Amino acid sequence: MVSASAFHADDLGSIPSRRINKMEQHTTNNQTHISKKHWYDRYYKILFFPPVILTILGLIYLGIFYSANGDIIYKDSSLAGGTTITLNEKLDVSALESFLKSKLEEVHIRTIADISSGEEIAVLIDSPLRPEEIRPIIEEFIGKPLNSENSSIEFSGPSLGSSFYKQLIIAIIISFTLMSLVIFFLFKSFIPSIAVIFAAFSDIIMTLAVVDILGIRLSVAGIAAFLMLIGYSVDTDILLTTRVLKNRNISINQRVYSSFKTGIFMTLTGLAAVLPAFLLITGLPDSFRQIFLVITIGLFADIINTWLTNASLIKWYAERKGLN
Repeated sequence: MVSASAFHADDLGSIPSRRINKMEQHTTNNQTHISKKHWYDRYYKILFFPPVILTILGLIYLGIFYSANGDIIYKDSSLAGGTTITLNEKLDVSALESFLKSKLEEVHIRTIADISSGEEIAVLIDSPLRPEEIRPIIEEFIGKPLNSENSSIEFSGPSLGSSFYKQLIIAIIISFTLMSLVIFFLFKSFIPSIAVIFAAFSDIIMTLAVVDILGIRLSVAGIAAFLMLIGYSVDTDILLTTRVLKNRNISINQRVYSSFKTGIFMTLTGLAAVLPAFLLITGLPDSFRQIFLVITIGLFADIINTWLTNASLIKWYAERKGLN
């Protein structure tokens, strides 16, 4: 009787050595191909999730914030109504804050400092009261009357501020809706369009959450900055989606990388324009600083939403559709 091992050996021996070598070479080539597979091909689906999780956490935070405050943002006097007084004086801010809070039910104080020296150059006092109600209290603390040389006073009525706020919110909703329609018309495909829209939506949600966490009281200018952010958000997403779907001369990874080089340069150029103005120019009005801050946070959010979530989704879509 012939053993199984002997039969197996005889069977292998009947196969030409050239064929065995080809089989071994083919197996080796497959293993090499797997081991040399680009890291992005292995992990791009995982990269999709971190921005999505951050967006969900942002929505949860905004929901909790709304239940606690009755709105999704802190509003300053230009939106909620009230008085903003800017004091161009060197003061003991802690003592001023304690004094005002002992006299007033609601008051908010923030300072503007020189970025190079850290020296305080102005104090902003925000209160829902009318100027004639809060002015005597401040004069009592500083020991002299307020005038055009040592202060500036801005007042907005509650109805006017509320009207501004409602109009700005409506403008943001209309802008986002029109942007979405243009995106659907441009790409005429559901998944690429949703990828762009979701990235812009996530930019706004993340920025809103960070602004609330920082305790920033947004003004009319701050809300208007979100309108600008919608435009900034879709630029890189449209660039990425257009190149990946329409440029068939190179591989999908090369298209993504080419888009990344152009898009990240665009984003960093925007940051290079607003960050120095926010950090170094101390004489800017507070409204300008809010615009720069909102755009800065939004551009950082756009980096992760475009180049992680959107890029991963578009790459998956292109591979599924065979757009190689």
